[in-house]
Amino acid sequence: MIKLTIIGAGSTVFTKNIVTDLLSVEAFKNMEIALQDIDSVRLKASHELLNVISEKLNASPKITSHTDRRKSLAGSDFVQTTIQVGGYKPSTVIDFEIPSQYGLKQTIADTLGIGGIMRALRTIPVLLDIAKDVMEVCPNAIWLQYVNPMCANMIAINNSFPDIKTLGLCHSVQGTAEMLAKDLGENIEDISYLCAGINHMAFYKTFEKKSNGGASEDLYPRLKNLADKIVNDEKLSSRSEEVTPYSNKILHEKVRYEILRRFGYFVTESSEHFAEYVPWFIKQNRQDVIEKYKIPIEEYIDRCKISIKLWEKLKKDMTPIHNQPLKRSNEYASFIMDGVANNKEVTINANVMNNDYIDNLPSNCCVEVPCIINSDGYAPQKFGRLPEHLAALMRTNVNVQILMAEAAITKKREHIYHAALLDPLTASNLTIDEIYSMTDKMIEAHGNYLPQYH
Repeated sequence: MIKLTIIGAGSTVFTKNIVTDLLSVEAFKNMEIALQDIDSVRLKASHELLNVISEKLNASPKITSHTDRRKSLAGSDFVQTTIQVGGYKPSTVIDFEIPSQYGLKQTIADTLGIGGIMRALRTIPVLLDIAKDVMEVCPNAIWLQYVNPMCANMIAINNSFPDIKTLGLCHSVQGTAEMLAKDLGENIEDISYLCAGINHMAFYKTFEKKSNGGASEDLYPRLKNLADKIVNDEKLSSRSEEVTPYSNKILHEKVRYEILRRFGYFVTESSEHFAEYVPWFIKQNRQDVIEKYKIPIEEYIDRCKISIKLWEKLKKDMTPIHNQPLKRSNEYASFIMDGVANNKEVTINANVMNNDYIDNLPSNCCVEVPCIINSDGYAPQKFGRLPEHLAALMRTNVNVQILMAEAAITKKREHIYHAALLDPLTASNLTIDEIYSMTDKMIEAHGNYLPQYH
């Protein structure tokens, strides 16, 4: 019987989605799922929800709940992490409120920027504790690591435990591919692509429409034509004309289509994320630029508030879940587990250390590349060289990611300053003195969620 342990199972919605995917696979109808969380209330809610899902999918998994992590890991074939250290309050609020006092605006603040740096510093120590338990309790398990900031976390884990079997997973590659297919009025089943880079900043080297015998159609010319219309606010008939409401903000893809125009390739992570990875879109005293590109400042704060409300409703009444249709999503976890356990070979994009996979990125960074999954496990594929201007753009983020991990591992406070000083968004808006002052205030405010730095 295949066993999955979900650490951070109190992330009820994500746990629901992953388990729905798994129980949609016939071979996993009777699998074992161990739920682990430090929050017993959320843990109980997740367990009850999975019982409902199991019934709806005619599955009979063995589901257990644990607050003891090591007990939950015993006998695991796969481990999944979906934790958030510090939660919405106090940590996420601190990550936004203190920078805003310095005029530094953010959108998501979980991957890069000063918010991403602080999230790494409070998350990595916990992930290293989990890694230690995995290596001692279930060393042959494959760890499906979903926690952000992805690259910094994976660098720290792999540097500290080089023999661990872990893949960093995200939905941006396959999710963006589906979005682009819709933008072009195409079926995603007819699309093929090759994508590589770093998490949240990978680019599609090719994006094509498959042919039944003839040459595939390069879809980039159509995407570039669409980009001109989107950036210039021309009337469109495609999906890209629509605005997508998320809380009280408007999500729009003008940032990414502008990057396509300027760099020649499409990037994998959403505009609200990508806007804070570069110095060009979020500027002090330039509200005109923010409005032009429809950038949702403090978007993550709104998302958290909505998630909290949904959780409160779910805790009181699970009836709506009974009426929801359930189907397998495009998240990679179930495909990886199916590929390994049942030898159903599949290629996915995952985050691993750069062991000669991308030639013009540093060997000590984490890269997102195609990986072949089968009964032998996972095999990252060599990509070669990225277009040099794309590699140069990624290195501005890689610098910060490596320093985040270095700070967390060495406990040297100086590396926190170095990471903040080299962050593209922070450096383009604040002076050295302001960055030091802001960093000090954030370290103090996070208190016991951070280890002592010297």
